[in-house]
Amino acid sequence: MSNIRDYLKEREKRQQTEKTTGYREKIRGHKLAIFYRAALGVILVAAVLFFFIFQWKNKVFTESVITGSTPVTIVQGASVRALGTRVLLYSKDGVSSLDEKGNVLWNQTFEMQNPMTTICGNVAAIGDYNGRTIYVVSGDKQLGTVNTNLPIRKICVSENGVVAAVLDDSDVTRILLYNGNENTDTSIVDIKATMDKSGYPLSISLSPNGKLLAISYLHVDSGEMKSTVAFFNFGEVGKNESDNYVSGFDYVDTVVPYVQFMSNSNAFAVSDDRIVFFSGSEKPNTTAVALLDEEVQGIYYNESYVGLVYRDQSGEAAYRLDVYNTGGDKIHSLLIDMDYSDIVFSKDQIIIYNDMDCRICNISGVDRFTGTFEKPVSLLIPTSSAYKYTAVTSGSVDTMELK
Repeated sequence: MSNIRDYLKEREKRQQTEKTTGYREKIRGHKLAIFYRAALGVILVAAVLFFFIFQWKNKVFTESVITGSTPVTIVQGASVRALGTRVLLYSKDGVSSLDEKGNVLWNQTFEMQNPMTTICGNVAAIGDYNGRTIYVVSGDKQLGTVNTNLPIRKICVSENGVVAAVLDDSDVTRILLYNGNENTDTSIVDIKATMDKSGYPLSISLSPNGKLLAISYLHVDSGEMKSTVAFFNFGEVGKNESDNYVSGFDYVDTVVPYVQFMSNSNAFAVSDDRIVFFSGSEKPNTTAVALLDEEVQGIYYNESYVGLVYRDQSGEAAYRLDVYNTGGDKIHSLLIDMDYSDIVFSKDQIIIYNDMDCRICNISGVDRFTGTFEKPVSLLIPTSSAYKYTAVTSGSVDTMELK
């Protein structure tokens, strides 16, 4: 009798365990089903978003429409440049800034013989070749004035208002840095260059944050030519180095007339036979070199891409634009069959235009718009919208939309 009771109790315990196990399995299965359904939903949403983004990036526009126009007076001989989303208008007699509606935001008069401009983001510096005054401005306001006591040869500016100037001092060339956010005649950095030691500075560039300075020197000794791209760091790391010099690279039998920062950690230099890419926010190093066997006709860039223009040798077009990323990879070659006045890299699109013709494509070379302007355009500025632009003509500032 006791054996029967024990058997019944054991069977009841097993049944209870089996029920509990079955209940847990059902909960686990239910949770897995919910997880799989959620994961599938996320994948479907991501796929739909990717599809629409892909479609948008490759959307083709068929016409441009002027949706707004403000009359402006641009004197003969004046030049216009994009200053962020603003219009920088300058001549020998002064400089001013216009917003996208054509309103004058500020105006500065001066007298210059050969005005030079340099722009970084929303900040510009204007100086006179062989003069002694540099005006530092943003799109919205005037920042400061720098007075030098030596003739100006070259200038560059950072996005936070630091100005670098190459000044002629008889047998010594000086590269001086100033705080352009104030009226000053006192430099904050003084670098001396001589032909028998460092060489002559052909090109200079500041990083957007003003911490790094790149200088391309040309040195000739006993008939042998050598170029050096040198980097100086004015932050904490550079304080520990002699003269703030943190890295440098020599190139024998070649001239490097162009060096440029793309961002705070990426720069490039172009010589007569190569393009060199540098990377590093403290001590830049060479990351890639691409040899060139054709003469470069133009150099264009933004924070992500560099474009080199050549005359097309295939006979299919007038020019060829080779596009590189910051790693030095050539990602695309684009044929251009028009006499362009400017090429603009804006995010992931390339804008090629002259006074009457315009071509806009994505970074892969897919054309998104090809057409003509309603009236001659001297400057085309991208806006925050991928299909809206500010167009400057000889008598107006227009808002242009692609349809």
